[in-house]
Amino acid sequence: MVLNLKVNPYTPGAGMVPRYLAGREDILEDAKDTLAYIANGYATRSVVYYGLRGVGKTVLLTEIENIAAENKIYYEHIEAMENGSFMSSISLYVNKVLRKMSIVEKAKQYIDTAFSVAAAFQVFYNKEGEASVGVNPEMVKGVGVADTGNLQNDLTELLVHLGRVGQKIGMGAALFIDEVQYLKDDEFEALMAAIHRCNQLGLPLVVFAAGLPKIAKIAGDIKSYAERLFRFVPIDKLEAEDAKLALTEPAERFNVKYDDEAMQEILKQTECYPYFLQEYGQQVWKHIDENSRRISHEGTLNAYPNFINALDEGFFKVRHDRASEKELEFMKAMVKCGELPCQTNQVASIMKSSYNQIAPIRAQLIHKGFIYATSRGEISFTVPQFDKYLKRIYSI
Repeated sequence: MVLNLKVNPYTPGAGMVPRYLAGREDILEDAKDTLAYIANGYATRSVVYYGLRGVGKTVLLTEIENIAAENKIYYEHIEAMENGSFMSSISLYVNKVLRKMSIVEKAKQYIDTAFSVAAAFQVFYNKEGEASVGVNPEMVKGVGVADTGNLQNDLTELLVHLGRVGQKIGMGAALFIDEVQYLKDDEFEALMAAIHRCNQLGLPLVVFAAGLPKIAKIAGDIKSYAERLFRFVPIDKLEAEDAKLALTEPAERFNVKYDDEAMQEILKQTECYPYFLQEYGQQVWKHIDENSRRISHEGTLNAYPNFINALDEGFFKVRHDRASEKELEFMKAMVKCGELPCQTNQVASIMKSSYNQIAPIRAQLIHKGFIYATSRGEISFTVPQFDKYLKRIYSI
């Protein structure tokens, strides 16, 4: 059956799974091996995927969640928010996992205590909006839980009880945490301490997390054992052959082919970044020669303005609009450096300021996920081609 060309097989969008997930086979196989331990009630090492915006980290988490579901592993997905309470979220989702486990006959004699701990896990806020966590001992009398008010102790208590239920029923749990860079330092420290204790006790609980490039350094700064606690897996743009497959495989179902020149043009303009490939694929689909069912070089060139406009009005703009005037001034100075990554001292010189004067702006941009430090003193954008976008809209 020849499918209708009005149906577009490409799926640009935050976290949307493409019709064909190219170039991530080894990572998914590794995730399957990790989940096999959990499915059999064994402890295993947690994983952190890190990379720039648009490389497909959220898509990877979704695919691994699908693998967990296929293997009947208990799991939940948590998206950390820039100004949200991670502790409130993890309490909610641990509760949801426990509810799924509670229907298992073997779990029934252990689940009540775990539910009590989860129900007693409370998040408190001071006048400055800073969170602290406590476990109310009145709700968990006799189970040895102290109302310490200490994030590490109390989150550890929560995850250990979850892990113990999984151990008793012979099927563990997985927590998927996206945008992990938004965790506050004390939240991330508490999470690592809790995972570390679960590992020491041999409990079948694993965390798959995804975040921006800075996350490996943040974790190492917080806990010296971070490299042993997590496997840090970089997620980068695709190799050229995989990028071709990301375009050709969805098109094959429609009997549509790409001319070689058309393919090379798309790879050049997208630099093989997965999100850009999906966006260009969606735009060029509107320029198929319906008689030959081919995508030509001419069609690719005709689609280019719409491709750029879609990025500028969506992918780039939503990030641009979150920046303050001072932050935009800093990022425009980065572009004026000429080549990225650039030295912060160069940015200071262009802004006619000292390093110390611009250091707070740099720190805020890193915190908000606009830029990251590639090495000592060097910085670059977390969003591919964001420098080209700034050049376009500010005529730099």
